[in-house]
Amino acid sequence: MGAASSIATGACIGAGAVLLSYYGNPASTGLCVSCFMETTAGALGLHGNPRMQYLRPELLGFVLGAFIAARAGAQLRAVSAGAFLVRFLVGIVLMCGCAVFLGCPLKLGQRLGAGDLTAVAGLLGLAAGVFIGVKFVAGGIRLGRAIPIPAGSAWLLPAVLLGLLGVLVVRPGLLATSAKGPGAAQAPLALALGVGALVGALAQRTRFCVTAGLARLFIWGPRGLPGCTTSTGLLLGLVALVGAAAVTSLATGQFHPGFHGQPSSNESLGWAFLAMLAVGFGSILIRGCPFRQLVLAGQGDADAAGAVLGMLVGAALVQSWGLGAGAAGTPYAGKMAVLLGLAFLVGVGLLYREREGAP
Repeated sequence: MGAASSIATGACIGAGAVLLSYYGNPASTGLCVSCFMETTAGALGLHGNPRMQYLRPELLGFVLGAFIAARAGAQLRAVSAGAFLVRFLVGIVLMCGCAVFLGCPLKLGQRLGAGDLTAVAGLLGLAAGVFIGVKFVAGGIRLGRAIPIPAGSAWLLPAVLLGLLGVLVVRPGLLATSAKGPGAAQAPLALALGVGALVGALAQRTRFCVTAGLARLFIWGPRGLPGCTTSTGLLLGLVALVGAAAVTSLATGQFHPGFHGQPSSNESLGWAFLAMLAVGFGSILIRGCPFRQLVLAGQGDADAAGAVLGMLVGAALVQSWGLGAGAAGTPYAGKMAVLLGLAFLVGVGLLYREREGAP
């Protein structure tokens, strides 16, 4: 896939996110993996915050759209590198970092497109984390090499999510749903599912990934990152995401430039930087941002499925332990989670470094 397809995917994500906010999703949260993981965890009874409970169709759409695209393109392959637990734990770290920043890398793009200048700190932190991750990977960090596993493994997560979609459509009363708060802000189900599936399918075909796009700033040699394309198209796709979000925000009256009073934001810029540094670092170690993990899981990567399960658990812990930031700033527990997460990522980097001459 060339640069044009990556640009089209980024533009679709940016415009789709803003439109979902316009039609009912929370402001500046049209598409956000971490926020949606938190509400989905609440819908499944994994935490008790009544304001954060809704099984987000967009999340289901990401995986199911990627699954359909991979199946149609003969790219559905069950693989694993045998690092399920490490990726599971990194998934938890990613959700803690996103909760302190108040959004995942996709939401970062939407916030920038809506004129939220506080998101610049998150962008700089994400880029710094990607740079560190690239240096670790260039130094020999590997979480194993993917090998084929039984083909049925590629169907497990999509089948579970398809079952949950059936429950959401036929028996929604079985799931917890917020009466007020972010969980109650919902775009129409068909629109949310459709945008999610379209975005998931496009990202599967183009390998769209926010952190891989940023990595292109730091990789100019022929080798690049294992498992990720380093074409300039990915970076242009990220630019297109922000640009399309800005144009659509202007068109729908959601563009409000400034630092103060931005939705889903605060002015704790130092912690926003560190939180997204952790997200960027961890994403490079496991070959993709939180959104990319959902897409990889949809096309059969069992290790990515492990990261997705880790993200779900991490989202539940964020709500249960009060790790997420809010309008007033970042709580002590959230600050500790970011620092401990960074220490864990450095430990993973040191433990999984392949040394020359090692078997």
